[in-house]
Amino acid sequence: MHGFLIEYHRPTGDWRLTDYPGADGPRAALERRLELDADRTDTDWEYVTLNAASLATVKRTHSRYFMGRELDSNCPQNVTV
Repeated sequence: MHGFLIEYHRPTGDWRLTDYPGADGPRAALERRLELDADRTDTDWEYVTLNAASLATVKRTHSRYFMGRELDSNCPQNVTV
């Protein structure tokens, strides 16, 4: 099972995804989401964690999060590339 963290910018639809694989993946993704929520300064960002066997499943079941551009994972959350 994988834990996936999606950082989704509501106004633009841009997104960033981090995959947390393995048995502890869902918990690690959730812990990171809670950190991001606690530090949030921009309400335009939505943080979502999903658990699934594969990224393909997540993209099929939650396709709205993947309509915009994929952002560089090394870029701060409030900067789009």
